[in-house]
Amino acid sequence: MKKHNGMRPQDIVILLEIIATFYKSNIGWPDSSLMMIPQHPTNKAIALSLKISEAEVSESLRRSAYAGLLDDPKYKRINKKALLDFLLCGLKYVFPVQPGALSRGVPTAHSAPPLEDVIMSDEKYVWKFAEGKVRGQLIEPLYPTVPEVVANDSELYKLLTLTDAIRIGSARVVRLASEELEKRIMSAW
Repeated sequence: MKKHNGMRPQDIVILLEIIATFYKSNIGWPDSSLMMIPQHPTNKAIALSLKISEAEVSESLRRSAYAGLLDDPKYKRINKKALLDFLLCGLKYVFPVQPGALSRGVPTAHSAPPLEDVIMSDEKYVWKFAEGKVRGQLIEPLYPTVPEVVANDSELYKLLTLTDAIRIGSARVVRLASEELEKRIMSAW
């Protein structure tokens, strides 16, 4: 077995893509603490969706399994409770972010769905993207392809903006983002 050298930001993106894929399948959330996708996405499908190599997806799933966030890499069974705990308590320390210069891009954190209708703020955060239509302070996405891939994946977009809200938000924003993430990850729909 290979040595574990810690989680990488793309690991979070890949786990959230699995959750988004499950949600998009409209089959509802199971009641157990482990989430299983009956027709699990292949590593190739995840790689194509996120514009990440298949080898990186495989390595990411291995790291997530080692960390206890993924119960079974083959069937993409996510330990929902462990992932939620990591996102709420560890994400902003492991993958911190500082707002950067003003730029045009894709809105994130409280500037994007699902928080944009709840949080009223003149302060906008964006992932830099040439085709973006919003001007705001730059936030480094968890993976460079994120601004491009979320254009066609609204569920992944919402999950990633909520994680950014936890990484950068005020106490109120973090509380609202945490509640929304918990609902999306833990609840049965």
